[in-house]
Amino acid sequence: MLLDTNAISAWAEQEQGFLDALRGDRPWFLPSIALGEYRFGVVNSTRREALEQWLAGIEASCVVLAPDAETARHYADIRTALRRAHTPIPYHDIWIAALAEQHGLDVVSRDGHFDNIPGIRRIGW
Repeated sequence: MLLDTNAISAWAEQEQGFLDALRGDRPWFLPSIALGEYRFGVVNSTRREALEQWLAGIEASCVVLAPDAETARHYADIRTALRRAHTPIPYHDIWIAALAEQHGLDVVSRDGHFDNIPGIRRIGW
């Protein structure tokens, strides 16, 4: 299960729908892209200290995935398919989808635009 930025936020807020979707029988993965987006929010939060401590624990319990040359190939293919279908999505989410495709992972996200990407399975809440 690859967690999108809004999934990390939902985890931090202990949203019940997200917690119900988060399966404990498989490993959880954090894309470095989503981690960076979430960290940006933490740095600018009034709860920065508490969220940084919480996030350190989350990072320790998940596998962090970073894009590499193979991810870039998946990114190019996904972006091309989306362009041809006239269904653009944010570039950060294309990178997250590319990591999901590369590693054979479901994306945990509220963002329905992941549903426009062939071969990507989104778990929503």
